[in-house]
Amino acid sequence: MKPSKSIFAKLPAGLIYSVIILAVMSGCSTSQAHQEAPQAQALPVMKVSAVPATTYREYSAALEGRTNVEIRAQVEGILDKIYVDEGAYVKAGQPLFKINDRVYTSAQNNASASLQAAKANLEKAQVEVDRLTPLVANNVVSDVQLKTAQAAYQAAKAQVAQAQAQLGSTAINVGYTLITAPANGYIGRIPYKVGALVGRGEPQPLTLLSDVTEVYAYFSMSEADFLKFKNETAGSSIAEKVKQLPKVELKLADNSIYAEKGRIETMEGQFDKTMGSVSFRASFPNTAGLLRSGNTGKIRIPEQLTDAVVVPAEATYEMQDKVMVFVVADSNKVAGVPISISGKSGSYYLVDKGVKAGQRIVYSGLGRLQDGAVIAPQMVSLDSLLKVRPL
Repeated sequence: MKPSKSIFAKLPAGLIYSVIILAVMSGCSTSQAHQEAPQAQALPVMKVSAVPATTYREYSAALEGRTNVEIRAQVEGILDKIYVDEGAYVKAGQPLFKINDRVYTSAQNNASASLQAAKANLEKAQVEVDRLTPLVANNVVSDVQLKTAQAAYQAAKAQVAQAQAQLGSTAINVGYTLITAPANGYIGRIPYKVGALVGRGEPQPLTLLSDVTEVYAYFSMSEADFLKFKNETAGSSIAEKVKQLPKVELKLADNSIYAEKGRIETMEGQFDKTMGSVSFRASFPNTAGLLRSGNTGKIRIPEQLTDAVVVPAEATYEMQDKVMVFVVADSNKVAGVPISISGKSGSYYLVDKGVKAGQRIVYSGLGRLQDGAVIAPQMVSLDSLLKVRPL
């Protein structure tokens, strides 16, 4: 038997090509439809919860030592010696600088000699009074001579007092040539060198002495924050309210938290009209000397919340000037919702508007999401997150 011919052999060539093209297009269309079938993304989802939390109000602060003393020369002269170096710790009474004292010791010696001469004149006047007193009593000489002698005695006595005062003044000047530390503390920059002419009229002090065993942090609170403090803090007076404030923290310039906690002690008596703020002072112990005058930081005043709605920072994204989260509906469809943040605790935002406790939000993978997308939720527990990163 001869093999049977294909059915395509009986068809015209143009028709065969059309059939082939239609078959190929039908197969491609089926394959493309299969590839474009949407599949839900598997993303971690967490349920928003209200938990106890601590938030902080932060205020920029400038640090100063408990004692900041400008060391200045009280007399003019050549700087002979510098006994300390910049940054050294000194104790009260320790010598710091020595000014050449030859002019002042010479004046002191001259004043001492003048005092001896005045004392001699006083003794001479006393002798004259003692000589004339019995003569006047016996009517040998007139009392005019005695009164003249007594007046000379009083003048000599005044000269002695004047000479003593002059000697004391020169002694003070000699004492000023040795400059000692008025308190314990650290020496600041020393702009003058040995041989420099120094005096009371110099614009720059010899150095700055800072006692930093205790450090004061000065910060300003806006009028709105002050009214909140006044209304929400217990106490019948501002002084009592300040005492009721909890201990505060100090965030340093590198965002680390200083190990010792401080306490707010005083408040300025009036508002700054130009800034609309009032200043407070907090004190921090600084026994290790880690803080110095001139440091900056931020005062952190804690505020306890009993039921704060907590959202991890990585579960948010920004759109223009709003902070957003993806809320997951019952159909597992997501929708971007703006939230209002009332504070921050660690890596968590404290939310007062936008989401409520019990709602589900997408925890991560936000960069692949769009409004209306359907996901396959993989639940993540907030408790497990808090164990790793506490509030």
